[in-house]
Amino acid sequence: MDHAIPSALADQRGRLVLALLCLVAFLDFVDASIVNVALPAMSEDLDFSIQALQWVPSGYLLTYGGFMLLGGRAADLLGRRRVLLAGTSLFAVASLAGGLATAAGVLVAARLGQGVGAAMMLPAGLSLLTTTFHSGADRAKALGAWGGMAGLGSAAGVLFGGLLTEGPGWRWVMFVNLPAAAIVLAGVLLLVPDDRREGRLAVFDLPGAILSTAGMLLLVFTLIKAPDTGWDSARTIGGLAGALVLLAVFVLNERRSPHPLLPLSLFRIRGLAAANVTQLLGIAGFLAMFFFLTLYMQEVLAYSPITTGLAYLPVTAGVGLAAGVTPKLVGSAGTRPVIVAGSLVASAGVALLARMPVGGSYLTDLLPGLLVMSLGLGAVFVSVTTAANAGVPAHQAGSAAALLSASQQLGGALGLAILTAIATSRTGHLLAGNASPQEALTGGFRHGLLAGAAFLAVAALVGLRAADVKREPAPEPTAALAA
Repeated sequence: MDHAIPSALADQRGRLVLALLCLVAFLDFVDASIVNVALPAMSEDLDFSIQALQWVPSGYLLTYGGFMLLGGRAADLLGRRRVLLAGTSLFAVASLAGGLATAAGVLVAARLGQGVGAAMMLPAGLSLLTTTFHSGADRAKALGAWGGMAGLGSAAGVLFGGLLTEGPGWRWVMFVNLPAAAIVLAGVLLLVPDDRREGRLAVFDLPGAILSTAGMLLLVFTLIKAPDTGWDSARTIGGLAGALVLLAVFVLNERRSPHPLLPLSLFRIRGLAAANVTQLLGIAGFLAMFFFLTLYMQEVLAYSPITTGLAYLPVTAGVGLAAGVTPKLVGSAGTRPVIVAGSLVASAGVALLARMPVGGSYLTDLLPGLLVMSLGLGAVFVSVTTAANAGVPAHQAGSAAALLSASQQLGGALGLAILTAIATSRTGHLLAGNASPQEALTGGFRHGLLAGAAFLAVAALVGLRAADVKREPAPEPTAALAA
């Protein structure tokens, strides 16, 4: 019971640990979107081709999603503190290399390295959070703060990207990670106890690691390239088929392995699978929305990078407000009603944005939809994070955290691929009908946003199957030992 478990948030050290772990999440989510506004400046400075430029944002998603399960299991086996330190160090080195890049290939390689580092940081950080904060009240507050970082970081990334690109220059969207990474490293060394595990590599599931990483990398890569190569091309069909085969063999391996990379017993936890699918669908609609709106503001409304970034400031406020209120809503109503209601509110907000005209006004055509969407998404991210960690045994916390994070990255790649294809098809159709470039672009963005609203509406339906918990129970360290 909660009264028998001392509150980790009652003292300053516990609050500092929570702030530190939220910084880890914020840093990783920010870097998924901070480069978007800077892409034109990067292209001009490093002479990117249009085809190569897409790998600046996509390269991060590729390795972030591809190595996530491996990062989560490594945290469980080798120690969460050790993996968090290693991932943060790699992230910092890659950020420095990207900021100093003098060639397009170096910057893309740096983004790939950042993704690998983030794939180690995020599951290690979330599993540290779920194993540090044991009481129901503490876990509700901690998971609420962490869940709010997804939406807050994504919106703040666009804001910071605009400010930095038009201020000190695009290289600072990479350099800005260095002081944040230094704070994380110092904080982990000072505040997080060493949970190093010796001699556990003997039970490491190497076949599972190879199969899951190869399958996820191929799946995300194919989704990223599909809009360019065509959904009906042999390359896309072959890539998707190959990824599904690898992941199917991975599942078979996990069923037979005595020490699986992803314990399938996790999926016997009530509502965990539904929470992860809800997250995937929500991210699919949410991340693509940022992509379309950023292009709309810059290409159609002729906003500068800094103006585009500032346009997202209300989103950060809305997500922050919702993230602060949602733990109380979950405590009184439960996770399931909040997930469903939040998804529907977010869907309505994105649908409002899909009404954008060619000569739109920020105050009347964008701001209302952004505010509604941000409130809904803040509620979704917090409640889904709570539901996806409900009842997870402590020794599987890293795997559960990696599964949720992998759902996020796969959802981002899937949403961008499908919704971009929808928008591009509509734009092409309008251009063929002699519409102006601005009319065609806006028409394509409208269709893409409507599809994003549909993804969020489906997320609400799936959320009906998520765990409905009012107070997050402490994990049972002795449960599911067979996994």
